[in-house]
Amino acid sequence: MIVYGPVASWRLGKSLGIDLISRQKTCSFDCVYCQLGKTVHKIAERRIFVDDNVAKNELDKFPWNNVAVDVITFSGMGEPTLAKNLGNVARYAKKFGKPIAILTNSSLFSYEDVQKDLENVDWIIAKLDAPDDKIFKKINRPHEKIKFDEMVDYMKEIASKVKKFSLQMMFIEENKNYAEEMASLAKEIKADEIQINTPLRKSPVAPLSKEELFEIEGAFSGLNTINVYSSPKPEVKPLNYEEVKRRRPE
Repeated sequence: MIVYGPVASWRLGKSLGIDLISRQKTCSFDCVYCQLGKTVHKIAERRIFVDDNVAKNELDKFPWNNVAVDVITFSGMGEPTLAKNLGNVARYAKKFGKPIAILTNSSLFSYEDVQKDLENVDWIIAKLDAPDDKIFKKINRPHEKIKFDEMVDYMKEIASKVKKFSLQMMFIEENKNYAEEMASLAKEIKADEIQINTPLRKSPVAPLSKEELFEIEGAFSGLNTINVYSSPKPEVKPLNYEEVKRRRPE
């Protein structure tokens, strides 16, 4: 299945996922904390992984009248902007009357065709886990084509155009002492919201404690923040639990 959920999300509410990768983990990053494990295919070139019609047919068949959904979210088994048909499917998904969101690692924001595709997205949730290139390479282990400073510059540009732009920041041992520097970057980017996170689901990396994460959140004073430890998740029942578990292991 390409369409999965709904998923109970502390950030998005009742989120219906669309996975345009839907295969072995394919990403431009190989983050040390990723719940999906090691990146099998580390690429920075856009491709078609799933035919448009597969995603459209599954959206058409979803029981919209019987299942509550707050948002349709592009996410799944890798970086969704790698899918060349992201824009086509996002345009189609709009007909169901829900906001369109994307969980992205921000790495392909410099690509003109990605920028064009993102015009069909209402809410961009963009990853930023580091204050500089050194920590970026240590935590996110990006494809060699991805440059930290360029990525941040394009975050600023895209944040100024989209309806809502959130920064998702995953804090672990390697970056927990850089909260002030990351807060400064968030101010430069002019994000609408900062999502303060730590890996609570199954991960190769241990999460930070509540006390540590609340202390980190304090560095973002004056910014609009939400915290994984204090944000409630709605109750939902996915149509196919195994499809959700494949992309969000417990």
